[in-house]
Amino acid sequence: MLHRRFLLREIWQGRRQALIFIFCVALSLATTVALNGFRRDIDRSITGDARALHGGDVILHSHYELSPGLRQALDRLQRQGKIAAAVDTYGFYSLIRSSRGERTQFANLKVVGEGYPFYGRVSLQSGRRLGQVLKAGEIVVAPEVLDRLQVRIGDRIHIGEALLRVADVVTFEAARPVDLFSFGPRVFVAAADLTVLDLIKKGSRVNYETLVKASRDSEVEPLAAELRAGSISGQERVETFRTAGSRIKRFFDNLLFFLSLISLFTLLLAGIGMQSSLAALLREKETTLAIVKALGATTGFLYRHYLVLALLLGIIGSLAGSVAGMVLEGFLPRLFTGLLPPGSQVEVSILDLVQGMALGLAVVFFFTFLPLSRLNRVKPTAILRREENDGNRRVLYYLTRAVGLVFLTTLVVLQLRDLEVGLWFVGGSLALILVVSLLTRLVLRLSRRLSPRPLALRLAVRSLVRPGNATRAIVVTLSSSLAILLAIFLLERNLRQTFIDSYPAAAPNLFCLDIQKEQRDGFRSLVGGDVELFPVVRARLTSINGQPVVREKDETPRGDSLTREFNLTYRDDLLPDEELRRGRSLFRAAKDGRIGLQVSILDTVAEMGDMEIGDVLRFSIQGVPLEAEVTSIRTRTRSKLYPFFYFVFPPPYLEKAPQTYFAALHRSKTEIPGLENRIVTAFPNVSVINMAASAAELGGLMHRLAGIITFFAAFSLLAGALILVSSILATRLARVREAVYYKILGGRSSFVLAVFFYENLLLGLTSAVFAVVLAQAINWAVCRFVLEIAVRADWMATLAVMTGTVVLVILLGVLSSVFILRQKPADFLRQQGGE
Repeated sequence: MLHRRFLLREIWQGRRQALIFIFCVALSLATTVALNGFRRDIDRSITGDARALHGGDVILHSHYELSPGLRQALDRLQRQGKIAAAVDTYGFYSLIRSSRGERTQFANLKVVGEGYPFYGRVSLQSGRRLGQVLKAGEIVVAPEVLDRLQVRIGDRIHIGEALLRVADVVTFEAARPVDLFSFGPRVFVAAADLTVLDLIKKGSRVNYETLVKASRDSEVEPLAAELRAGSISGQERVETFRTAGSRIKRFFDNLLFFLSLISLFTLLLAGIGMQSSLAALLREKETTLAIVKALGATTGFLYRHYLVLALLLGIIGSLAGSVAGMVLEGFLPRLFTGLLPPGSQVEVSILDLVQGMALGLAVVFFFTFLPLSRLNRVKPTAILRREENDGNRRVLYYLTRAVGLVFLTTLVVLQLRDLEVGLWFVGGSLALILVVSLLTRLVLRLSRRLSPRPLALRLAVRSLVRPGNATRAIVVTLSSSLAILLAIFLLERNLRQTFIDSYPAAAPNLFCLDIQKEQRDGFRSLVGGDVELFPVVRARLTSINGQPVVREKDETPRGDSLTREFNLTYRDDLLPDEELRRGRSLFRAAKDGRIGLQVSILDTVAEMGDMEIGDVLRFSIQGVPLEAEVTSIRTRTRSKLYPFFYFVFPPPYLEKAPQTYFAALHRSKTEIPGLENRIVTAFPNVSVINMAASAAELGGLMHRLAGIITFFAAFSLLAGALILVSSILATRLARVREAVYYKILGGRSSFVLAVFFYENLLLGLTSAVFAVVLAQAINWAVCRFVLEIAVRADWMATLAVMTGTVVLVILLGVLSSVFILRQKPADFLRQQGGE
């Protein structure tokens, strides 16, 4: 049975801590609820319709024309009526020119046949269907093409050897709902003009894709199985709309997954805030609880009432957090401006509210269970003297912690939908918190031995270890959240400075691809005879020491992969920025001077496949097998912006293989437009990529992503601020008593203010120093071992973060202590005497 008056009185008398508890609950839910709803909106409006994303039921993909076996299987199934329709598409990049030739644009060409796409839509400015507009001699372009070439609908554009008329403008494409980052805007060309373009040569980089529409939904999987049986494994991919990958979907999945990690980290820190505020509330009520127990109340009575109190506050906080999350969800399209299609909207669902409430109550249950165990340790003797019983912890205490940890891990795994990452996240977060907690404990223990000369500073040091002070919780939350924020900032700055701001002055800024063998002399004459042309032979790595290289079914494509297609090359010498890491020479010669079939590999690919000297690698070059022994491992000494190849062979073994050539040029910005124009006029099939311009575009995308991540990570700082205020409120009486004693002994208000100032200064400095050390360690480890780029500490930004942290803590601490400074000694002593 509940005693309502007791319950309401406890809430009212502890209203300040109760309010902080509610804020912590709301904070723990706001970003999680917003992201869950936003993920559903993304799935519904952008990535949810897999058929629309891919345009067909079954997708056949290759970097070469479909093999005879796969083409025969396709024709046979069409005759049998299992395939309703099929359409071939060709995707590649090329420079396009205005009709007068004064302006050029690197564009993403999509050559499609009639009927494309079977699913989804390609919306045009005129409102007509793509099939009605896209005819021989006409093209449909993205709006950027009109802007950059300064042309209008009806004007003509040079593409390869053809002069084609702009018939319409694309406003939306289901296969590319968002143009996140690409080397050029989209241009649709009719399949009838493919031959006229004359852009696809031997070895050209082309994505050959055939979309298949099944006669019935039930035929999709059997169709894919039959087509897969006729394909060349490793060279051709046969996937259904359910299994095919999407760059857009991967981008949003990875971004929202990373933001979910940050929101869960905020939840964890806010949970520490809940625990701290409830513990402070119970600490404040310890004398009252002792009196209630002395009057006959059982521990069960207190458990029931304070559990109901925590659940009641949790319900209020969960409701507030869910509502705040739905409001934040409505703001996210603005935050993601440039990453979402124009006019994107969110739909707030009652499901968000229900899920938020359920998650909130689960979080409250976990983070309040341990503080409530304090009720069992309250003795009636606390009326006469204060006892610290925290050291006498029973087995039940540690058992409840273990059960709570399992509960938290389950909650995290359910939110992330990934068991392995969930376990790593919980382990990493707890390790981070444990490290900071141990460091804080060490600093507090050392501070007990300190006795600085200034009296105000000495008293401030003693205040840090005051009973009931949440020093450790404040330092843990502030330093952990600041470490994550600063690490994100430092990583973004390192990436930007490496690839964008500090683009090496002598690095190539113009890459020319798909140069044919017969075009080498003409190309050299056009751009300058000193240019080096690198032969490129495209191949797949099929096995290492006889073990097949296959992609695991559940493998998530994050980073490079041995299953992709590689560019092989051949030469006898190291490049200027290469040096041998293993092996005496690039290749090993026999006694008669001959060099056998060998391969030199780059250290990065060696690490990917655990390859060593002596290993035997087997490649497939358009179906032709090639087996070579690893005789050396190379490493690079310059930026990745310079040309490099993972696999280098002796010339005799690849000279006759199907190949193109690649050139890396360095030209001034003023020379580039004219040179691009001359190259595309003389060699229409050659793709020219302006790397400097692409790096600038990538920099803009990185800046937007860093802003989004920082926005979500900043919520974790609020948890530290709430715990700081909670700590001051929890020790209010002790602080007032100290302030009164200082004044009675002759201290002025300025002296009391100095004590509070020094206390918060030490608190802020400790948090800032720990945050900087952790952030710099994370920055170094990620840059050194993951990104493999130069590490820059950026001490100016680090100093700014430290200063900002100290100022924030001092302001919060001093402002929260203003009411203590206003307390008059006579009034306080009168109140104490009355009690």
